[in-house]
Amino acid sequence: MTVKDGDTVLVHYTGKLDNGEEFDSSRGLEPLEFTLGSGDVIAGFERAVQGLEKGKSITVRMDPSEAYGERSDELLIAVPKEDLPEDITPEEGLPLMLYTDQGPMEVVVNEIKDDEIILDANHPLAGEALTFEIELVDILDGPTEKNCSDEGGGGCCGWGDQQGRGGKFSGFQVSCSLCFYLPGNRFKNMP
Repeated sequence: MTVKDGDTVLVHYTGKLDNGEEFDSSRGLEPLEFTLGSGDVIAGFERAVQGLEKGKSITVRMDPSEAYGERSDELLIAVPKEDLPEDITPEEGLPLMLYTDQGPMEVVVNEIKDDEIILDANHPLAGEALTFEIELVDILDGPTEKNCSDEGGGGCCGWGDQQGRGGKFSGFQVSCSLCFYLPGNRFKNMP
């Protein structure tokens, strides 16, 4: 039996950058569960799984357009320093959660200037080609309670942390204590 659109699958995967650096893996953890066609994983990952048979593996390299897209300067956001609460000290690389009318968005402090900070809303893997080693562990009868689509969005494979993964770029679902508002937006300090 081969995987087709609408199937719920369990896969093990390891994701690497072109320089060989591993950015995420399910090895040693529970397999990743998702339903093909639901949008829970990046397009290139989903296409790689389609047509696989249980127990088979594939290695696939994805250009940025099949993964998290190219980096965009339009996703750099200038925020006046005075809009930050006193208990948050901005540092380059500090992750924050931005809440907008469209929902939550992770941002990272990209640059600190005299009177403003520049936040980067690009995905950490934007602009990167990704290589995944994928093993189809099982094809399920339907989604279980672990399925990403049942947990309210995000995405897996290195960013979403929807299933408790500890990947380098995981962490979308977080509990934070530091919040502050900017005009029209709400931020949270990410651990």
